Amino acid sequence: MTDLSPAAAKRNVLTLAICMALSNSAVTLQVTLGGLVGHILAEDKALATLPVTFVVAGTALSTIPASMLMRRIGRKLGFIAGACIAIVGSLLSALGVYEGSFWLFCLGAFIFGASSAYVQLYRFAAADIAPVQMKSRAISWVMIGGLVAAFAGPEIAKHTRDLFTPYLFLGCYLAAAALPVAVLAVLSFVTIPAPNAAEISEKGRPLATIVRQPVFFVAAMAGMFGYGVMNLLMTATPLAMQLCSHPFSAAATVIQWHVFGMFFPSFFTGNLIARFGVLRIIIVGAVLNLVCIAIALHDVTILHFQLALLLLGVGWNFMYIGGTTLLTEAYRPAERNKTQALNDFLVFGTVALASLSSGKVLYDWGWHFVPMGAVPFILMAAFGAVWLLLQRRQAVAAA
Repeated sequence: MTDLSPAAAKRNVLTLAICMALSNSAVTLQVTLGGLVGHILAEDKALATLPVTFVVAGTALSTIPASMLMRRIGRKLGFIAGACIAIVGSLLSALGVYEGSFWLFCLGAFIFGASSAYVQLYRFAAADIAPVQMKSRAISWVMIGGLVAAFAGPEIAKHTRDLFTPYLFLGCYLAAAALPVAVLAVLSFVTIPAPNAAEISEKGRPLATIVRQPVFFVAAMAGMFGYGVMNLLMTATPLAMQLCSHPFSAAATVIQWHVFGMFFPSFFTGNLIARFGVLRIIIVGAVLNLVCIAIALHDVTILHFQLALLLLGVGWNFMYIGGTTLLTEAYRPAERNKTQALNDFLVFGTVALASLSSGKVLYDWGWHFVPMGAVPFILMAAFGAVWLLLQRRQAVAAA
């Protein structure tokens, strides 16, 4: 991949951030409404969160094909393909709402989820084009684009919910189809060097060798459990608030502040990583998740939901950006696509399982069992980061 000048790299990272903002607005809308629309359309209400699960499953199953496609055709053409898939998925979801078909709605969610696999690669594209000393900041800058989604997605949902009465939420999914159209327009301004012949032909080390590295193991755990726990609680929250008789507007606001917590820290997460080290930031993210769980278990008022989900978002930010930054230490240039693909497959496979179990746990055992189930996974990620930090300290002391 041909290097860009620092100025060109910054310009492209900012453009990718705009694409991330538009794309994540559609993702936030889908996640905010998936469980609620599923509750309306599904005969078995325990399946209400299944559409969100289909979104995540589509992402998980498409991570490897998306990375392999981009290895062949380059990032830019790959992002264009992802936006086109998002349009198709959103329109199918809209048709499912119009027809009152739960399974058609789920199909649209699955296809839309496939497009999200491409969206997740914006952060790696930023890391690839940035100088080594700027990688954590470049990832953070792209993730800042998601801050727009914190407000845009739920606001779009609020204002388009009743647009085509009596087809509740139909307007939301038509709006979700319009957002990737805007992404296609913005992508025309992006310049991402295409992979050169050596990068395409060179295979690098076997994946088994890469995976056996402690750095890969800890990075993957930070992403898997940070994102999985976030999705587990976020997916269940709108339904839990509905069961607690809180209004839809309150649930939308809680999700707004949650997504705000997910992306606002990106203004400084990269600088924190550069100053304190990536492993310490992952550990702080895990601690914030544990505080979130304690608040969620304390009470079910709107304030408790809002504060818990806000901290959940910040904890996710630290663990996810930290895990992504740490992962860049695990591979060589020729290995980036397959390593990134495996990492995202593990991350979104975990997220799919979390989403699938979310509604079942909520309806069968109650809200309190949802955050309680997250504790062991957060502890595993935290202990992994602490272990690697101690190993590195010992290595430095022995040198």
